[in-house]
Amino acid sequence: MKLEGNCLTTAMGILPHRDVEQALQLSLSLDIPFWPQLPGVSFYEDMYAQVSEHFPGITLDLKRREIWFSLEQFHRELEEYLAHWDDESYFRLSPRYSAVYHNFLKKDLSPYPSIRGQSIGPVSFGLKIQDHERRPMIYHEDVREIIFDFVGRKLRAQYNELRKKHPRAFVWVDEPGLEMIFMSYTGYTSEKAFADYRLFLESFPGPRGVHLCGNPDWSFLLNLDLDILSVDVLAHGYIFTRYREEINSFLDRGGIISWGITPTLTEEFAREDLRSMIGKIKELWSYLEQGGISRKQILRQAWFAPARCCLINLDGEATVERSFKMLKEVAAHFKEEL
Repeated sequence: MKLEGNCLTTAMGILPHRDVEQALQLSLSLDIPFWPQLPGVSFYEDMYAQVSEHFPGITLDLKRREIWFSLEQFHRELEEYLAHWDDESYFRLSPRYSAVYHNFLKKDLSPYPSIRGQSIGPVSFGLKIQDHERRPMIYHEDVREIIFDFVGRKLRAQYNELRKKHPRAFVWVDEPGLEMIFMSYTGYTSEKAFADYRLFLESFPGPRGVHLCGNPDWSFLLNLDLDILSVDVLAHGYIFTRYREEINSFLDRGGIISWGITPTLTEEFAREDLRSMIGKIKELWSYLEQGGISRKQILRQAWFAPARCCLINLDGEATVERSFKMLKEVAAHFKEEL
């Protein structure tokens, strides 16, 4: 499936809303809607909790809103996991783990050019969830293989379910933890991650997309076989665009870059306006053009999104909703160039 670029709007999954229908309506206001992850509604709606459903060795502490891993429990429960290896229904998101997702599936999604789902990625999942000795579960060799297999199966189950609603559905993975693997103290190196990710992408269903708000070594992602790369360019655009050769190759392979530009943090939003957002994009694109990448190609293979998720604003969802409004105005400006 070849995705349409053309400055369409989308966003990352997490929203601060506590009203499910209000969050869904905000998502449905974009060109490419998604089902929101709403940790304010329930801990089950947290992106790490959601993907953990049926993963062997995992315990959710709902009272403390924590997730723990036990290697001993993993080995006890692994047989049950393997028994469901080919049962796709075992890997679907249940209503308990995401009521929002199932509400999204009830909507009429046919008018949209595409729809999108998401999941936390295997690297972030494996680094975030720790045992009681604070050791990330991805550090265990036998567990890491299951992590990548498990997330791949969760992606396929979600993708197939979304495809029943829309023929141009796709799913991307959220990988905030990728930034950590380039730090010297991690016990899971970027070399191991690159090899694991290449194998993981071979089983990735539909268009292969990664979103992250951090600042990794961008050549790691640009050199993978990805179709979509979602970047917080408000914070990291100057660094990201310095990988000009890799970006050129990524675009020449048909890849789409989702330019995360409008601020969602209240203090940041107060410092910006539509003119400054457009100016920042133009500056970044001008640098790429100077390196021989045509403006026409950039426009045709661009999406726009808010810069990042935000759950800490004192005004709840108000700033985030203003960010989405500005996002559509930024996209409308550049759509006029198409």
